Amino acid sequence: MLQVLQAPSGALRYRQKGQVEDSSPIRALCRCQRLQRASEVVSCRPFGRYLTRSQIQTMKLSATRLSRTLSHRLGFRRDWYLVVLSVIIGLLMALVATAFIAPLRWADELGEKMAGSSLFWLMLLLVPAIGGLLVGMVRLLINAPAIGPGITTVIYSVRRKRGWLPLKVGVQQWINSSLTILTGGSAGAEGPIATIGGAIGSTSSRILHGNSQATTTLLGCGAAAGISAVFNAPIAGIFFVMEILLRDFSLRTFTPIVISSVVAAAATQGILHDQAIFDIGLSFAKNEGQFHISLLPLYLLLGILCGIASIGFIRGLELSTRFFDRLNAPAVLKPAIGGLLLGGLGLSWMLLTGIDAIPDFYGNGYPIITDMLQPERYANLETGQLLDGTGWLAVFLLGTFGLKLVGTCLTLGSGGAGGMFAPSLLMGASVGGAVGIGIDAMGWLPNGTPAQFALVGMAAVVAATTHAPLTAILIVYELTRSYEVIMPLMFAAVVSTLISRWLCRDSIYSAKLRAIGLHTGSMGDLTILRKLTVSDLTIKEAMSVPTNDSAASMLRLSELHGVSDFAVTDDEGHYAGLVTSEDLKAALVYREAIPLLQVNELQRSNLPTLTPDEPLDLVLEKFSRCDSDALVVLDIDDHRKIMGLVTRSQLMRRYQSALDRDE
Repeated sequence: MLQVLQAPSGALRYRQKGQVEDSSPIRALCRCQRLQRASEVVSCRPFGRYLTRSQIQTMKLSATRLSRTLSHRLGFRRDWYLVVLSVIIGLLMALVATAFIAPLRWADELGEKMAGSSLFWLMLLLVPAIGGLLVGMVRLLINAPAIGPGITTVIYSVRRKRGWLPLKVGVQQWINSSLTILTGGSAGAEGPIATIGGAIGSTSSRILHGNSQATTTLLGCGAAAGISAVFNAPIAGIFFVMEILLRDFSLRTFTPIVISSVVAAAATQGILHDQAIFDIGLSFAKNEGQFHISLLPLYLLLGILCGIASIGFIRGLELSTRFFDRLNAPAVLKPAIGGLLLGGLGLSWMLLTGIDAIPDFYGNGYPIITDMLQPERYANLETGQLLDGTGWLAVFLLGTFGLKLVGTCLTLGSGGAGGMFAPSLLMGASVGGAVGIGIDAMGWLPNGTPAQFALVGMAAVVAATTHAPLTAILIVYELTRSYEVIMPLMFAAVVSTLISRWLCRDSIYSAKLRAIGLHTGSMGDLTILRKLTVSDLTIKEAMSVPTNDSAASMLRLSELHGVSDFAVTDDEGHYAGLVTSEDLKAALVYREAIPLLQVNELQRSNLPTLTPDEPLDLVLEKFSRCDSDALVVLDIDDHRKIMGLVTRSQLMRRYQSALDRDE
């Protein structure tokens, strides 16, 4: 049934087919404009006349053009709304982060009060298992799509889902990570809060029907705001997203993420006040933390050791995940089994040490990290006595490293939820503190303290496990607010990253992604193509045909040699054009006309050509401008001499090979 939109006044009468029975302005307009149906006309009484649908569409188009022109003249972009949304997401994530952190802090205080009770040993054993059981049940109930720990799922959504991260993934991460950390699971808060923020940002874009670019950007805004709010580290939140999640430093993406991160940090500081998580005060500023060139070899050693330690963490988590994946047990029970093993480790620690307190490798480990960063904790060490009190403290720190590594692998490998930044920080502080103690005991640290090595070790292990040295440097700096050690932080972080990448090409996030066939690449993916040239490809020998030859003879050559692309030469043997496989297929559609055709009627002379010294990024650009699967390579000196052919598939294979080797 056709309808005619009409103002309340001036009602019309219709027939079944939509024709107007009476004489009205609509009939006159239809007759004037040769319209067959009155349904083409819409009443627009505010303008005092009737308009056709095409006229209204023209008006809408003009209004849109006017809006775009004004936005351009006033300096606004079409995606200006991302700036507004980034502010809203930043404020929202400040509230979410505050609600996320509050139970974790309450649990730390409760654990200290429960320490020493008669049933404390039973709590150490069973509480992590109960938490794991609850995690498995929540995962079964919500059933959110996830391929691994929180950050891994976020990266996957960016690379394969065009930034779409369902809200229930964030809800599941919130509940499960809280349960894991509250019950003693060895994990951190950065992964869950980044996932929660990413899900909120992605969902907000979907609600507003944003495109994939906007969805990915808002996902980054939410993740950066979450990191910024939890760690009170806005700069680290920005670079965490840019370096690890998005790997995109374009201004269009960078601007809203910066705004969201800063707003979240400012709002959180207003709620929780401006305070570093690891408050080391002015300890390093007084005398110990000044960097001197003579300490460079010591920080080189620390970077190498931290790089090796990070490999142990990455491989340990892979083995643990593989073990629990193959374990013949219901998926809902696997986190509980991991929690029970962690509880057994905690109970063994209590029995061996005789300390009735929450083990240092339970939870996020922030209290023990704070102790390791206090120079006065090392003040009574006697240099030169490595096997005295110094030796026992070094053994304790190395033991803490090992227990934290095993505890984290049991927690996350079995399916527990949580981040890997906090465990990496504790492992780095343990290795750095132990190395600092050894150096101090040998008399090589006359004006320093092992605490500064613990601080540098934190950044080095985080950088090596994530393959993101810039993020590691910034997050440790913002967590401690200690500028005095920024130079050794940078040096050791870069060294440890090089060692880690040399020994293991995958970071702790990308290992799972590579297992499912997803290469995360790098910010310099196109730089890889710029470093390679056409000569790095295998240039195929080109089958040449004269331009005045018959198409039938060219088809016989194609059938005889299995060739589908032909380089066409002129009478002097110089390059004249290219006949592609698509041209041959088009000719075969009209077989009866083939005896009448010549090669010059099928050849294409407007296709771009290549030279051996041409960088592959330009080659990729040329392939993108044409629909040919092959291009001719000409000699560098004589641009008419044919050297061979390069195919699109060759270029893609070489590109993927370079990515796999991280050239």
